[in-house]
Amino acid sequence: MKGKHQGVQKRLLEINPRALYMPCACQSLNLTLCDMPKSCSKAITFFGVVQRIYILFSSSTKRWQVLLDNVPNLTVKSLCNTRWEIRIKSVQAIRYQAPQLRKALLELQRTSSDDPKTKSDAKSLVAALGTFEF
Repeated sequence: MKGKHQGVQKRLLEINPRALYMPCACQSLNLTLCDMPKSCSKAITFFGVVQRIYILFSSSTKRWQVLLDNVPNLTVKSLCNTRWEIRIKSVQAIRYQAPQLRKALLELQRTSSDDPKTKSDAKSLVAALGTFEF
C-alpha cells in the first residue's frame, strides 16, 4: 500500500502531487505484533498448540459440547493472522482455565474410542499442556 513506486501512495501522488503520506503508527505496531511470534520457535509451537486445540473441539458438535461441559466461562477461539487482540482472546481460555481444558481433553481421549485420530490428537494435546514450557 505504501510503495512509492507501485503502491497506493504512487497512485495518489499521480492524482495530487501535493498529497502527504502519513504512516499509521497503530497499524505498524499491529503488524509488528502479528509478525513477532513467527520469529521465535517457542512462540510458533505455543500458537500451534492453541490452534490445534481450537480445531480439535470446533470440528465436531459432540466435541464442542464436551468442551462446554468442562470449560464454563471462556471458550477457545481460532487464531487471527492480522489482529493481535484476537490472539489474546484465543489464549485467555487456555490461560485462565487450563485445568478444565485439560480435563476436557482427557475426557475426549477417554470417550472417543471409535475415532483414533481424535484420541491421538487429544493425547498429544494433553501432553503439550502438561509441559513446563507451555
